[in-house]
Amino acid sequence: MITKSVVAAVVGAAALLVPATPVAAAPTVRTIATGLDNPRGITFGTHGELYVAESGRGGAGPCQAGPEGGEVCFGRSGAITVVSQGRQWRVLSKLPSLASPEGAEATGPSDVAIGEDGRLYYTVGLGGSPDLRTQVPQLAGMAKLYRAGRSPSVLADIGAYEKSANPDGVKPPDTNPNGLLATGSGQFVVDAGGNALVRVGRRGRITTVATFPRRPVTAPDGTTIGMEAVPTSVNRGPDGAYYVSELTGFPFPAGQARIWRVVPGQAPRVFASGFTNIIDLAWAPDGRLYALEIAHKGLLSGDRTGALIRVDRKGRHTVVASAGLTAPGGVAIRGKYAYVTNCSVCQGTGSVVRVRL
Repeated sequence: MITKSVVAAVVGAAALLVPATPVAAAPTVRTIATGLDNPRGITFGTHGELYVAESGRGGAGPCQAGPEGGEVCFGRSGAITVVSQGRQWRVLSKLPSLASPEGAEATGPSDVAIGEDGRLYYTVGLGGSPDLRTQVPQLAGMAKLYRAGRSPSVLADIGAYEKSANPDGVKPPDTNPNGLLATGSGQFVVDAGGNALVRVGRRGRITTVATFPRRPVTAPDGTTIGMEAVPTSVNRGPDGAYYVSELTGFPFPAGQARIWRVVPGQAPRVFASGFTNIIDLAWAPDGRLYALEIAHKGLLSGDRTGALIRVDRKGRHTVVASAGLTAPGGVAIRGKYAYVTNCSVCQGTGSVVRVRL
C-alpha cells in the first residue's frame, strides 16, 4: 500500500502534465526557522508560538527494508520544536523515527495540535503493517497518538485499531497516522495508510468517522489498477464539517487529488478536485481554504517544487505561492500569513517559511 512514507522515495521518475491553474502574483517567502529534521505538521499555540513536528533523522538502527523499498534505520531523533519571536527550541525530543541511512525521508512525528484543554497532542507515523512493531520491538512507540506532559502518554494506538478494525477493508492492514485535529469532542486522526479518518474519544476509544475509497486509474505500463486515496490531513471548516485532503497513491496522477467534505454519520463527498498530491489544509480567518501540495507537478515528475493554493467556496483554486516551496509538509495560517514547513524530506536542512497571502 502506498502511504505518505513514499513521498520522497518516488520523487524522480517520468514527468507528468499538470492541469492549468490560475497563479496569483508571486509573494515573498521569508524563512523564520532552520536546521529542522524532516519537518511536517505545524500549528499555532495559544500565545502565537508555532509548534512543528519533526519526523527526525532515524538513527543507528536496527535497520530493515522500508515499506516502499530501500533501507530504513530506527533512532530516537524525532522532536517537537517551538518557534517564537525569532527563537526556536525543542520542547520534546528523543521521539521514535525511521529514516534512510542518510537521515532523509523520515517517518516519525507527523503532526501536532493544541487541544481546547491547552495540552499538546501529536501523531507518530509508521508506514507499513502494524505487525512491524512486534517484529521489531524498537518500533513499539510508532503508529500512535500521544498527549504531551512531563512524559508523553499514549492516548490511542492507531496501528492496533487498523489491525483489528481495518476500516477500509484493504488487506493486509497498513497504518500511517498523519494529520491531526484536536477538538473538544476528541481528537481526529487521519490514517494515511488505512485510508480512514478516525476519532479518539477522551478515554482513548477509537471510532471510524469516514473511509476513502480506491478508484481505477491507468498505470504507467497501461494496465488499470486501484489507486488508493491516501488521506493526509483533516481540518474543520466554518460550516462545522471536516475537510480531508488526499495525496493519492501510485501512480500519483497529476490533477487527480481531491478534498473531501465529511459530516459524521454521512458518506463523505468530494468538495474540490483537480489538485496534485495534497499534503495539508488550513483555513484562513476570512473563511477561505488553502491546500498545500507537496509536489505541484506530481511525485513522479522529478520536481520537488510544491504549491500553496487558495480554494474558493465553489472549489475553484488559485496558486498563491510555489517558487521557494520545496517538498513542503505542513501549513498553518495566522492573520495575513501562511507558515509552511519546507523541505519536509530533508535531514538538517528543513525550515519554516512565511508566505503573505
